[in-house]
Amino acid sequence: MKIAIYGSRRQYDYSDLLVRFLDELGARGCEVVMHRKLYTHLREIMPKALAPVRRVVDSPDFTADYAVSLGGDGTLLRTAMWLAGKPVPVVGVNTGHLGYLAALPVGCLPDLPAMLDRCGEVFRTEERGLIRVEASCIDTSRFWPYALNEVSVGKEENSSMITADVSIDGAPLARYRADGLLVCTSTGSTAYNLSIGGPIVQPTLDVRVIAPIAAHSLSMRPLVVAGESRIDIVPGGRASHVRLSLDGRSLSLETGTKISLCAAPFKLRLMHLRERSFADTLREKLRWGAEGEM
Repeated sequence: MKIAIYGSRRQYDYSDLLVRFLDELGARGCEVVMHRKLYTHLREIMPKALAPVRRVVDSPDFTADYAVSLGGDGTLLRTAMWLAGKPVPVVGVNTGHLGYLAALPVGCLPDLPAMLDRCGEVFRTEERGLIRVEASCIDTSRFWPYALNEVSVGKEENSSMITADVSIDGAPLARYRADGLLVCTSTGSTAYNLSIGGPIVQPTLDVRVIAPIAAHSLSMRPLVVAGESRIDIVPGGRASHVRLSLDGRSLSLETGTKISLCAAPFKLRLMHLRERSFADTLREKLRWGAEGEM
C-alpha cells in the first residue's frame, strides 16, 4: 500500500501520534510519498520516524493508493491542489479546531493504517465536484484554476462596492450590487457561504450557490443552480481592479474582465467514516439544533 501525506507545519502538539502513525506504516511495509515542505520540517524534529518515506515531492508527479491530509480544512484544500485531479481517495485527519471536512480526530491517527486495511468496511468515499475558473488574467502554469469550496469576486481593500453582471448558460440573470459575489460548491456551503447567509447544502448534491456578499439591495438573495451550469461574471464599479479568490488563493484582475465558472473535469474523492452521517457532522461541528443556541 502506498500512502501520500500532506500536512500543516503549524500544529505539532500531536508529534507523538504522528511518530506512531509513521512507525505503523513502516511495520506494515507501506511506502510513503510526502510533500517536500512537510518532510523538511519533520526531518528537524523526528528524523528517525521518516524511514517509510520513499519519495519526497512538491509536484503531483507521484502515484498513491490513498492520501492523508494532516491539518484542518485549509490543509485539505491544499491537499486537493497537490493531488491535481488524481483519483486518489483522501482522508482528512483534523489537527486543528473545526475540521469540518476531516473524517478523523487526530487521536485516531495511529489506528489509521489498520483502518485503511479495512477501508471498505470503515470508510465510504464521496465524490465532490470542483469549480474550474477561466479568465484572461489566469496563468494556469502558476495558478491552479480550480476551487473545491468557493470562488469569490470582491472589491479591493478600501475601494467602493462592485457590480457583477451574471449570466447562467448564456442567459442574463442579474446585476448584483454588493461588496462581492460568492459562488460555492455543495462542499463549500458550510464555509464562507454560511457566514454570509447562504444555505447549507447536502455535500453530495451537484449544485452551485450564487450569493452576494453584503448586498446593497434586499431583493438580491442566494440562488441555487445546477452544478453543470456555466456561470459568467463581469465585474464592474468605480475601482480599476477587483479581487478574484479561489479557496483563499487570490489575484487582482481588471474591472470588466469576464470570469467564467464551469464544472471541473475531475472530482475529489473524499473519505468519511461509514458510521458518521451528514446530520451527525452538522450536530457535532455546527451544534445544529443544540438547546440554548441562538
